[in-house]
Amino acid sequence: MRFTIVAAERREWPFTLRLPFRFGAVTITQGRQAVLRVRIRDEGGREGWGVAAETLAAKWFDKAPGLTDAQNEAQLRRALELACEASLVAGHNTAFGHFADSYAGHLAACAREGLNPLIASYGRALVDSAALDALLKLNGLSFFAGMRANLGGLAPHTVAPDLAGFDLAAMLAALRPARRIHARHTVGLVDPITAADQADRVGDGLPETLEEVAATYGHRYWKLKVSGDIAADLDRLCRIAAVLDRLHGYHATLDGNEQYADAEGAAALWRAIEAEPRLARLAASILYVEQPVRRARALEAGIAALAAARPVIIDESDGPLDAFVQARALGYAGVSSKSCKGIWRSLINLARCRAWNAAGERFFLSGEDLTTLPGVCLQQDLALAALLGLAHVERNGHHFVAGFAGRPKTEAVRFLEAHPDLYADTPRGPRLRIREGVLELGSLDVPGLGATEEPDYAAMAEMPGSGW
Repeated sequence: MRFTIVAAERREWPFTLRLPFRFGAVTITQGRQAVLRVRIRDEGGREGWGVAAETLAAKWFDKAPGLTDAQNEAQLRRALELACEASLVAGHNTAFGHFADSYAGHLAACAREGLNPLIASYGRALVDSAALDALLKLNGLSFFAGMRANLGGLAPHTVAPDLAGFDLAAMLAALRPARRIHARHTVGLVDPITAADQADRVGDGLPETLEEVAATYGHRYWKLKVSGDIAADLDRLCRIAAVLDRLHGYHATLDGNEQYADAEGAAALWRAIEAEPRLARLAASILYVEQPVRRARALEAGIAALAAARPVIIDESDGPLDAFVQARALGYAGVSSKSCKGIWRSLINLARCRAWNAAGERFFLSGEDLTTLPGVCLQQDLALAALLGLAHVERNGHHFVAGFAGRPKTEAVRFLEAHPDLYADTPRGPRLRIREGVLELGSLDVPGLGATEEPDYAAMAEMPGSGW
């Protein structure tokens, strides 16, 4: 199914967090979401619109301390501008072809303006998701049905030469999308663990402390941020364990967010955890450790000491498309999937896992969050996680942002009515529905990329020029 991209509209809107969220070296209290619409025309002359949405996240794609949050947002806008400009003159291609044939040129165009490969992937990811959404809607197919039929034309390509002999179409046809998935709750670095940690409460009727979150949502999967200060991390992890150890059973992941200067520092944290009796149960629960080493050094040296204890994955280091290949050679076992890095990237990395695991190894994809907000953004990322067959995915947007806060009530109600399994009608308005820690995904099986409903574009501002 070949098509051209004939129009692109960029919008955005602001949101405020109900609780501050600290990860790595930054604490955020507000943000903005980018929303992209693209119009496609297929070879038969049919035209249709598609949409994608992602947070304009500061201090993640580029953590240079000299850049302000506004400059980080400008970087992402510029990457999106460049991706849109190239797409509008790209001519006919398949959905995958639009991504793969443009990849090198887009990366180079971003590099000329000082934009790293992770930022470049953001712009391309939005274009690719919106175009695929349009293609699926034009053909009346859900993401799950369309991808299993390879509507997007995923095929061997020089963009991933290591997969030259891999049957990508067969992999897609064999996928069995998950109908439900565990939500892995993020515990940020300034999140209150118990009521004693709070000087003031938000008081909006929603859970605020870790104790309250556990009691309200019934999570069995948790993601724990660590700061790079071993003494401080041990103290905080002990206080977290004191709450989680009351649960019947749980699993956790550790997220270093690049806070350790080198692999030895990350290994020292693990040795300290194992030596602390109060962390015995928590240590046994850890499934993997996420990106502990700064990206500037993460792919320079092996991670063997830590990897011998627990699998280690890359996240921020997943900039160039071959990053997972490089990481594998250094002892990393996995890579994160995030829709903000691109659907085609996730599927290429899934194929790598299948190819490598056929030789008896154990490589995997994890599902991570970048504060996906209810509506299109959340549903597209969940649809991707479901297609990949993941058992759990990090979710934090529902906790740090109150439902559809910042969006019109009528928009929230439309999404609620279209997806009553995914959202709950509460006295505080429609919110993500989590029961016993689980999200029900059956209603994502609709024409489009996880959603047929679209946001209220009139309640958004036109995206300004990047000024980058």
